[in-house]
Formats: sequence, C-alpha cells, structure tokens
Amino acid sequence: MTLQSKRFTRLVAASTALLFTVGCASTTMIRSEPGEANVYIDGSKVGQTPYLYSDTKIVGSTTTIRLTKEGYKDFETIMKRDEEFQIGPCIGGAFIWPVWLWVLGYKPERTYEMAPLKPAQTDHTASQELPAAPGNT
Repeated sequence: MTLQSKRFTRLVAASTALLFTVGCASTTMIRSEPGEANVYIDGSKVGQTPYLYSDTKIVGSTTTIRLTKEGYKDFETIMKRDEEFQIGPCIGGAFIWPVWLWVLGYKPERTYEMAPLKPAQTDHTASQELPAAPGNT
C-alpha cells in the first residue's frame, strides 16, 4: 500500500467515525421558569437549568427529565426522540442503512414552567380568643 492510499484509508475511516458520532447525536437546551432548577436525566442528577442535553439514542427512544427546586413542585416529563427531522443522518442513510435509526431528533429548545408550592395552611383558631360564655363576663 502506498503512502497516499494509507492516508486516504485513514481519511475515510475518520470521516465514517465522525458521521456516526456527530451525525447521530441530537441536542436540546432544557430551561426552566424559574431558572437554576436541578436537572435529573433518567434518575441521575446532571446539573442545573439551563442545561444542554445531548445523546445518540435511536429514533423512538425516551428520556425522563425531572426538575426540582426548593419552594416549587417537582416537574417530570418524558422526552421522545421523534420531534424533529435531521438532515445529516438522512444523507448518511442513503449510503449506510443503520444511520436511518437517527434521522429524527429533539427540538432544539424546551422550557418548563414549575409551579410554586402552596404556603402551609396554619391553624388560626388556636391563636384566636374564644368569645366568653354568656353570663361569665
């Protein structure tokens, strides 16, 4: 094998590896209102909002997102990789069949609104003075 053919083989191998790693990835920005909520992906804490999430799961895969913040109800949702068409894997799929498994991805951005917890109900009757019984004044 000549030096030029070795270089060409390496270039093809590197291009194929790049296609499979970058072309198959899908990314979405997770935001919350209010910000700086803790982000859990499939049960593992990964950071705080805003959080850039990326994976190489195949079409139809699901990911559980849970947001927590003190003073707010926990928020949980499921994100499915079938929200947006991706051109890169589509082009690659014309040459290499398995790449079609990544032709759909996530929306580029998603924002979740967290509901505040209701203030604790207090028992006001204990602090209120009871009216005097008739004839005991």
